[in-house]
Amino acid sequence: MKKRTAKIMELFDENLGTQFPCGLEYSTPYQLLFATIMSAQCTDKRVNIVTRDLFVKYPTLESFAGASLEELEEDIRTTGFYHNKAKNIIASARILLAEYGGEVPSDIDELTALPGVGRKTANVVRGNVYDIPSVVVDTHVKRVSRRLGLTKSEDPVVIEKDLMKEYPEDHWILINHQFMEFGRNMCTARAPKCERCFAREYCKNGK
Repeated sequence: MKKRTAKIMELFDENLGTQFPCGLEYSTPYQLLFATIMSAQCTDKRVNIVTRDLFVKYPTLESFAGASLEELEEDIRTTGFYHNKAKNIIASARILLAEYGGEVPSDIDELTALPGVGRKTANVVRGNVYDIPSVVVDTHVKRVSRRLGLTKSEDPVVIEKDLMKEYPEDHWILINHQFMEFGRNMCTARAPKCERCFAREYCKNGK
């Protein structure tokens, strides 16, 4: 591990802590899978508001598999892109029942083969449900990683691999939470709070 990366890791651990609960509320693996599908271009807070009623209305995987597309669209409308999300949730529920006995797989290739599931969604499930060390690259992780010089790429898959090379495995899940929080509250896309940043000296865009 590079000394520079080790110092960045130390700063984030000291300033943001090492305990982060999942931002999405769920009781079962498939609920987290569906909540993560809904979180695309939507905040966790909004998704949690929707799923509190949604998971009561559809209490089983079978109920999602048998849901009316039009009705489910209305149920999740406020998460945005609701037509594709509803379609993917129903299709994924049917595949999980037909091919996996109602279980959510842990394999990255099997997860990403499900409708509407990319590497980000798959790694959220793998990390939170199965404790498989995974790096989740969302817009915040991408921005923070590039500004800290941990990657030069714009490609989320390449960034994922770069971060896995830079950081020890026991920090892969943790940096997801740290970088997301840091990106939302400090290292924002516009008007980042550089004057208050604890990692300013390591920032490639430092002012």
